[in-house]
Amino acid sequence: MIAVLKDVWDRFLLYLPLAFTALLALGTYWLVRSTPPVDGPVVQRAAGHDPDYFMQDFSVRTFDSVGRIRTEVLGEKARHYPDTLWLEIDRIRIRSFDEKGRLTTATAARGLTNEDSSEVQLLGNAVVVREAEPATKANAAPRMEYRGEFLHAFLKTEQVKSHKPVELLRGNDRFTANSLDFDNVEQVLQLHGRVRGTLVPGNP
Repeated sequence: MIAVLKDVWDRFLLYLPLAFTALLALGTYWLVRSTPPVDGPVVQRAAGHDPDYFMQDFSVRTFDSVGRIRTEVLGEKARHYPDTLWLEIDRIRIRSFDEKGRLTTATAARGLTNEDSSEVQLLGNAVVVREAEPATKANAAPRMEYRGEFLHAFLKTEQVKSHKPVELLRGNDRFTANSLDFDNVEQVLQLHGRVRGTLVPGNP
């Protein structure tokens, strides 16, 4: 009996290193399979529509190539969304100058603007004002004011659009319509839907 036990023990000791080596190899194989490759593609989590930073009582300015201010955006609070790269701004206020230095202002209860402030969507009591040119200039343009619950302003191309009812004041003239498409560069105004206008004699 003792001889049999000794023989079993000897065989166990003989095969123990082999079993241990096999177990170590299996563990190494599992570790390699479960570890991502170093040079492999990095899987990034899709950006959700959640703000990645906030701003409070802020002012953001952009400048042209010679250092002149082009736009200034102010607001009470802003939220930046990484999936759209847009800022959502409460109590938005905007000042924008074109290449000739002419001023356009915009205000609304809430606004959405892209990163360079060239495109702005104004929501809630939206007002866009283009100041009049000096009367000394030939073909001087009168003051233009747009009002509505939604206005889409393209500041670089000097366009204002809306698919909702709007009110337009041109000097002393007044127009209302169901939608608006105005191109200041081409001097083309399109009013759609139920259009009404009041023209004041002598208005430039």
